[in-house]
Amino acid sequence: MNYEIETRCIHGTDTNRERHSFGAVTVPIYQTATFSHPEIGKSTGFDYSRVSNPTRRELEKVVASLEGALDAVAFSSGMAAITLCLELFERGSHFVCTEDLYGGSFRIFQTIGESRGRSFTYVDTSNEKAVEEAIRPETKAIYIETPSNPTMQVTDLAAMKRLADKHKLLFIVDNTFLSPYYQNPIAFGADLVIHSGTKFLAGHNDTLAGFLCAAREDLAEKIRYLYMTTGACLSPFDSFLVLRGIKTLAVRMEAQQKNAMRIAQWLKEQKEVVNVYYVGLKEHPGYETSKKQTRGFGSMISFQVDCEETARRILNNVRLITYAESLGGVESLITYPMLQTHADVPAEIREKLGITAVFLRMSVGIENCDDLIADLRQAMHPYF
Repeated sequence: MNYEIETRCIHGTDTNRERHSFGAVTVPIYQTATFSHPEIGKSTGFDYSRVSNPTRRELEKVVASLEGALDAVAFSSGMAAITLCLELFERGSHFVCTEDLYGGSFRIFQTIGESRGRSFTYVDTSNEKAVEEAIRPETKAIYIETPSNPTMQVTDLAAMKRLADKHKLLFIVDNTFLSPYYQNPIAFGADLVIHSGTKFLAGHNDTLAGFLCAAREDLAEKIRYLYMTTGACLSPFDSFLVLRGIKTLAVRMEAQQKNAMRIAQWLKEQKEVVNVYYVGLKEHPGYETSKKQTRGFGSMISFQVDCEETARRILNNVRLITYAESLGGVESLITYPMLQTHADVPAEIREKLGITAVFLRMSVGIENCDDLIADLRQAMHPYF
């Protein structure tokens, strides 16, 4: 039966209640390094947890179902997933990337990626012409985030797929900001989808995880082989935590988006706020594109304030909202990208993108929205 996404978040694709030992409703934590063989030449299907583990395999099946992928592999972090993705490409491979990437992605591309013979060009991928002009004979992939981190640029997935097909490139999408609940890039032609599972999928700021989802069998087989070889697998306990988090993905995403819309509207009305970057605002340049390719706008907001003093005052005085890195959890977090998530991006690039001393990013949680707005208000005006 073809269940809707809310149901698959809880049950996956298999509602056979006998599939777990003793009729366990929740998947057990198979905290074991190795598995016994029934006899020579036979296997239970699991031999060694670096290769596969029943708890992790259930999680991978759920994520593959949510993304519409042929296969999904669970890693110890989002960065581990990106690292293995790079290993799919030979030396000399060139990538055209979203100019406004998560700082950790930029760091790994500029260090490990380049030291192993790959090269990267960063462009505004919302501009189809700019992407095509950046493609070279040695280009092997288009790599995008949409919405991007942290300036919320929206890239047209269908347009990127057309370019990828025209130039025989792989199309890779980091889908962390919207999660598979709101966006499914494979449905628009993506070959690979990456997630920091730490964020919305796990949803509780209590574990690290990453996913690499493949739409093609040849890619899935290569990923599984490299994964087994490099060993950056997600532990059984962390797999359990992410599975538990995904059960509430739908209700969390809906509640977070509702709060984000109200907060974005409130921020627009504050004299200290110069610009608000939220895809759900109709004036956002990517609003119409987003409506074509997503089921929602998510809960990530960035905003620019009038001066550095205001930015620091907010960060130093929030009480309910936590000044911390990361995003996607039930708790609201506020981040200073210039010093935190994008500190490794060269200053001239940050300035060009607008990631300056007056730029803040907020991951909206599921708290009462009036309380969140009250906290932002008192943080802006702590002496009144």
